[in-house]
Amino acid sequence: MAEDHPFAQYVRLLGRGRKKSRSLTEDEAYAAQSMILRGEVEPLQLGAFLMLLRVKEETPEEVAGFVRAVRDSLILPDPMPSVDLDWSTYAGKRRQLPWFILSALLLAQNGVRIFMQGTEGHTPGRVYTRETLESLGVPTANNFDEVASHLAARNFAYLPLQEMCPMLHEIIEYRPLLGLRSPAHTVGRMINPLRAPYLLQGIFHVGYMSTHQEAARLMGEPHMAVFRGEGGEIERNPSKPVKVQTVHDGVLGEETWPAILDDPRHPTDQEMDIGRLGAIWRGEQVDEYATAAITGTMALALKIMGRADAQEQALAMARGMWDARPTELPGAA
Repeated sequence: MAEDHPFAQYVRLLGRGRKKSRSLTEDEAYAAQSMILRGEVEPLQLGAFLMLLRVKEETPEEVAGFVRAVRDSLILPDPMPSVDLDWSTYAGKRRQLPWFILSALLLAQNGVRIFMQGTEGHTPGRVYTRETLESLGVPTANNFDEVASHLAARNFAYLPLQEMCPMLHEIIEYRPLLGLRSPAHTVGRMINPLRAPYLLQGIFHVGYMSTHQEAARLMGEPHMAVFRGEGGEIERNPSKPVKVQTVHDGVLGEETWPAILDDPRHPTDQEMDIGRLGAIWRGEQVDEYATAAITGTMALALKIMGRADAQEQALAMARGMWDARPTELPGAA
C-alpha cells in the first residue's frame, strides 16, 4: 500500500468532516504554504486544499502562517529600501475608476514613501493598477532593485505579485478554473515584504475585516488599518460612512468615519476611461465624487500614520494637499 504524500496531512486536517476536521495552526499553515511555494504539492492536492479553506474560510492563525511562509521565500535586497506605507491592490475596479492611485501618488509627492504591490487581469471587465499607472507615466518595477530606484525617484514603487512571488500569483490565476477566490488574495494583501511600519488594507467582504486585523496582530504589525474599500481596493466610498478596524502596537481598535458627500447613492462610471484620472488631476474636469474619494482615502492613510490626530484634521490636510498639487502628472520623477 502506497504511503500518503507528505502534503496529504494538511488536506486531511481540513477535510475529515464536520466533527473531525479543524483549522490549521499557525505553524501547520506555515509548513503547508512552504511546501506549496517550493513546488512540492500535486495540483490535485492544491485544488482540494484551497477549496477546503475557501469553504470554511481562513482563520487569522492560518493567514499569519501563510504570510510568514511567503515572506521567508522572498529574495529581498540588502539593505532593504525604507518605506513608510505598504499599499496592496488585488481587486481591480469595475464601478468607479481607481481614484486611490491618485491618492497614493499625491501622498508620495508629499513625502510618504509608498510601496504598492498586487495583481491584475484575474477578473475580466475590471481596470487594474498596472495599466492605470502606465497611463500616468509611472513605471512598473520588475524586481526589488528597481523598486529601490523608483522609491528614490518619486517616493513610490509598484511591483506586480508575479514578479515578487510567482507561485502565489499562479494560485490567484486559478480563480477562473475553480470559480472561486482563494486565500491567496488575503495572503497577498498581507505580505508587506519591505516591512513598512504602516499597513493599509482594503477588502470587499466585511466578514474578513476581523481576520485581517487579528492576523496583523499575530504577525506583530506595528500599525494596520482595514476597511471595506470601493470594489475591494484601498479606496474610500465617500457616499457612505466607513468602519475602520485597526492595530496599533498590539492593541485592536475600531472607528467609524462619516460620509463625505450628502448624496448616499453610489454612482457607476459606464465608460471607465482611465484618461479621466489625468484630466481630474490637471483640473481639466471636475468630479465631486472623484475628489472626495481621493482626499477621503488620503485622510485614512494620514490618520493611521499619526500625521493627523483627528478625522477632521486628516481630511483637511488631504484637501490641502489636493488643492496644492503640482500641475504635472503624478508620474513625473
